[in-house]
Amino acid sequence: MDRFSKIQWGPGALAIFIGLFLFVFLIVPVGKVIFVAFQDPNTGALTLVNFVDFFNTSLFRESFINSLYVALMSVALSSAIALPLAYFTTRFNFGGAVLIQTLGIIPLIMPPFVGAVAMLLLFGENGSVNLIINDWFGFTIPFMEGLNGVILVESIHYFPFILINLSAALLNIDRAMEESAQNLGASGTRLFRRIVFPLAMPGYIAGASLVFLKVFDDIGTPLLLNINNMLAPQAYLRISSIGISDPMGYVISVILVAFSLFALWVSFLALKGKDYATVQKGGGGLMKRDLRPWEKIGCYAVVILILLMVLSPHIGLALLSFGTVWSFSVLPDGFTWAHYGNMWRTADGYIYNTLLYAGLAALIDVVLGTAIAYIVWRTKIIGRKWLDFIAMGAVAIPGVVLGIGYLRTFVEFNVPIVDKPLASWWVIIVVALAIRRLPYALRACVAGLQQVSVMLEEAAENLGATKYRTVRRIVVPLMSGAMLAGFVTSFATAAVELSATLMLVSAQSDAPLAYGIWEFMQSAAGRGPGAGLGIIAVLIVGIATYVSYRIIQRTERQRSVGAVVAEQA
Repeated sequence: MDRFSKIQWGPGALAIFIGLFLFVFLIVPVGKVIFVAFQDPNTGALTLVNFVDFFNTSLFRESFINSLYVALMSVALSSAIALPLAYFTTRFNFGGAVLIQTLGIIPLIMPPFVGAVAMLLLFGENGSVNLIINDWFGFTIPFMEGLNGVILVESIHYFPFILINLSAALLNIDRAMEESAQNLGASGTRLFRRIVFPLAMPGYIAGASLVFLKVFDDIGTPLLLNINNMLAPQAYLRISSIGISDPMGYVISVILVAFSLFALWVSFLALKGKDYATVQKGGGGLMKRDLRPWEKIGCYAVVILILLMVLSPHIGLALLSFGTVWSFSVLPDGFTWAHYGNMWRTADGYIYNTLLYAGLAALIDVVLGTAIAYIVWRTKIIGRKWLDFIAMGAVAIPGVVLGIGYLRTFVEFNVPIVDKPLASWWVIIVVALAIRRLPYALRACVAGLQQVSVMLEEAAENLGATKYRTVRRIVVPLMSGAMLAGFVTSFATAAVELSATLMLVSAQSDAPLAYGIWEFMQSAAGRGPGAGLGIIAVLIVGIATYVSYRIIQRTERQRSVGAVVAEQA
């Protein structure tokens, strides 16, 4: 009993503290949103009348259908973009496969709302592409008309989720399965349809469910494209215009959460009871073959067309940031540095706040992620797995829902030192970013801890080291690469978070980068400086992503060297 208390009291107390943190800043706000959605605004009694009113209102019914339609069509279009890139680069031998995969991931470093205005200038009714098409062929294509614009922007931004997961799945397919199918006469599209794609289904489902989740709860893209009849924008507009007492904002929030959970459940159900295991370790990947000259020309044509489309937001944003006047013309009338000058005069506060908020949020995430990983995988504390489930559950909570929950829960909680409600103090933005990005850091920390042998800890304790000293001197240094990768990933994604911050910014002086871009883009005169600020955001996220990649690469090399040395010893 004495030994148990010495070993368990520290992790047990830490587990209680983390559980309280998640309870206060995740479970309670989301629970509050759900409770208010079922509460009669007049009597306070539990009722379904708010949901009846929701579905009896034509605007809300239309918003519900539109959100579902946009999310499903974005998954379909993202699949159409990702499938050729993933299949060509894993199936055939041709130059530039690594470059194509790299360029295909670049859209992730730009938030969709940042490139939305640039996409309008390129693909809108009077955009560059339609002006050329009209001049050559006499007609235009409604790329950005209504919901089409939201679908196009979201698909171009989020398709890398499918590309990354599908490519990894294709590389893990057991080559023997493909050879057996070919020996039985399968080839071409039949081989892909009946053997290759079904074996890669886990990767595809994982990517597609992420695309659905991200698109369904996005606020910024529809609003910047002036599309208000979707669920997430309606939730924001109801709360920001009518107030936190409006029940419809909470009803919409519950529906957003329900469909996020539904997407995860469908992805689980799609794979349930099916075996995708390979016989070989690593599977060997698909058999790569050389292309005939005409096939190579076709592949390159498709790949180049796709890459031009998916990189168009970055190209358009760069042109907008330097352009003088860009209206009814293929390119801006002229180029200037003035937008960047205007941006720097007003945006230094945005950049400072972003570095502060995202840095603190990422630090919180790494500390919590490391602690949760250790408690779950290295202790026997009762209920420890619930910490993992609750922390990972944050991925299914849309930012607008968390923001509304914080406003409702903490609006009357006055912070003594600053003498203001917690809901209007900048610290609540940091907490929201930390909760939203905790799943990313947690998965990185879990992966790092799983690669640290328990025998090293046991050896240290046998030599007299305490549990705390073992963790500090052995475990943390060995998983430092994974922790740094988790920090950078959380930082990069938190730096451009809009949904939660749009709800929680109460003063202009507290606004981060994403909010600043949003403010600039609200007027035609501010679009140039806003595009410049968007370029800064892309650079921040791009550099952070590159650093994360280098850290992971270096950690993998160190592990490989360590494994070789251990085997030789």
